[in-house]
Amino acid sequence: MTRVVGVIGGGQLARMMTPPALNLGLEIYVLAQNSYESAKIAISELGSHTDPDAVLAFARECDVVTFDHEHVPQEVLAVLTDAGVNVQPHPQALLFAQDKLAMRTRLAELGVPVPGWARVQSPAELDAFIAEYGSRAVVKTARGGYDGKGVRVVSSAAEVSEWFADLTGDDALLAEEFVTFRRELAQQIARTPSGETRVWPVVETVQENGVCSEVISPAPNAAGRIETVAADIALTIAQGLDVTGVLAVELFETEDDRVLVNELAMRPHNSGHWSIDGALTSQFEQHLRAVLDLPLGLTTPLAPWTVMVNILGGPLSGDLDGALARAMREYPEAKFHLYGKEPRPGRKIGHVNVVGDDLAATVAVARGAAGFFQD
Repeated sequence: MTRVVGVIGGGQLARMMTPPALNLGLEIYVLAQNSYESAKIAISELGSHTDPDAVLAFARECDVVTFDHEHVPQEVLAVLTDAGVNVQPHPQALLFAQDKLAMRTRLAELGVPVPGWARVQSPAELDAFIAEYGSRAVVKTARGGYDGKGVRVVSSAAEVSEWFADLTGDDALLAEEFVTFRRELAQQIARTPSGETRVWPVVETVQENGVCSEVISPAPNAAGRIETVAADIALTIAQGLDVTGVLAVELFETEDDRVLVNELAMRPHNSGHWSIDGALTSQFEQHLRAVLDLPLGLTTPLAPWTVMVNILGGPLSGDLDGALARAMREYPEAKFHLYGKEPRPGRKIGHVNVVGDDLAATVAVARGAAGFFQD
């Protein structure tokens, strides 16, 4: 009997899960809010991820339910688990990707290295934190932020006064040490419900206005201590939080040689898109294997280097077909992945992967191919 994987959310991650699902002989169902979302080819139901009735009706048709994003409320997830739905990752783990304060608290309990942080509920508490850690701090909303949203670097509490004004009850903001880092890294790991794990090479990520713009796999000059530390951190988190599926751990490599955890994502992640063309098993195939508790595939790189460059915004003319044709003609060695989205300033509408033996040449080709999508 064909197994059915249900994905809540119709974005590009659900879209990119579809080819490996078909290759594995699986049915993939997608619950999306709108019929025109990125994963429209696989959408089986329309409904809101915040509507417990819609989500439960969708989930009853699936052997396992997983996610394109982490924004399904815990109350809705509780309805699923109470009904006996197989949810992967389970809600207790997903909480730590939804709530940054809960995440920081639990990582501290696990002894995972993180920036200095505090839960702050008032401007006075934030100003005291800034005074303790220097002239600046990073302030984050506890829930809902992504791609640079809900994050500010501040020198005083006055710069987030409206965030404090919006707090109710026991709500709080997360204040973090402003970390001076050499570079940002990301470590991905997959884990099954029965406890099997596989890690990919640690990668270097480059951010542009809070959004990932490039990924280099493996991270240059990371062999040895860095790759071991990053893998150990990811394994500690995956086991300590009982994560299933793919977990992405965003990291800082600091000027004083620390490796600190920045953020977590419990799903396929932008930092792992390189694996579609650069690893024996992509993050999307591996996520499906993991949530179904199937044996995991090898994560061996297929070339010395893989470079991913995001296509951000797209051509102002809107002529994606023309841009793609020109890029394919000029760079036949590049692999193009478009998400079925309309161009919009700053929007991720696709990415380019290039594999190669020489890093500088591989970077140049990936940037050149992506550049055809900018007017």
